[in-house]
Amino acid sequence: MATRLIAVHPVLMVRDVKASLRFFESLGFARAFVDDEGDPRYAGVRRDGIELHLQWHDASEWEHSVDRPTYRFVVEDVDAFFREVESAGLEDRTAVSDTPWGTREFHLRDPDGNGLQFYRDLS
Repeated sequence: MATRLIAVHPVLMVRDVKASLRFFESLGFARAFVDDEGDPRYAGVRRDGIELHLQWHDASEWEHSVDRPTYRFVVEDVDAFFREVESAGLEDRTAVSDTPWGTREFHLRDPDGNGLQFYRDLS
């Protein structure tokens, strides 16, 4: 029998760890750890069993035009979570909509352009 995978903790590339911590805290995430409070280079946030890591990367890594990664989150109530995002004043987002592939979702970008997609299956 193969070993069971337990969790995945995506590492998001960020230019400013402090700014990213504030962004994710506005989404209801709590700090799990920070390597250095004064000048953080690596930190983690958690919400509802989801853990994301935020890793500083030099601005030169953003000089080339490349797509940023996108992360999909399964959400129990997409509309309620969208209202949380609205009330936090986060504006780089789409509207909530039903998709042809059978999900209800909306998309949001973090301060570094990483895509965050929040969805639930309609079936």
